[in-house]
Amino acid sequence: MNKLASVLLVMVSCLSPAAAESPYVGQELREIRSLSAKEIASLQRGDGMGFAKLAELNHFPGPKHVLELANELSLSPGQLSETQSLYEEMRRNAVALGRELLLAEARLDQLFTEQSISSETLEAALLEIGEIRARLRYAHLEAHLRQKKLLRPEQIQRYDELRGYHGDARTHDH
Repeated sequence: MNKLASVLLVMVSCLSPAAAESPYVGQELREIRSLSAKEIASLQRGDGMGFAKLAELNHFPGPKHVLELANELSLSPGQLSETQSLYEEMRRNAVALGRELLLAEARLDQLFTEQSISSETLEAALLEIGEIRARLRYAHLEAHLRQKKLLRPEQIQRYDELRGYHGDARTHDH
């Protein structure tokens, strides 16, 4: 028993205050505490942020990457033009919705900062954020739906190969 107490005492004395430190240390200094600087910048640029991963991994190419692979996909001038227009429209929508999301997150952050949050205001803020996130994801996913219609099945298959997708060989039919 005495030996066990000694071992426990040594173990407890080896624990530093850092062992109890929160993984959130430093994040209290963020502009919007719930979002990293990288997430904020991505929302401001209209980046995909994984919103369209479902489409991408199911043979629905994204316009940004189709443009990057235009030569390898042998896009026709018409496909290139339509893809460029689609990308620009999607990006404009994503940037505008990203701005909305940042404002909504900042308002929620402010409610907590001011300690003026209630169950009702919390629910309203979260529903607003959820609705904006859904619209943002829709903007990205819908662009993938439209992009697929612009490509031939063999271009979609080539896109998947170029992007490194070697999994399930489902049909690429429109």
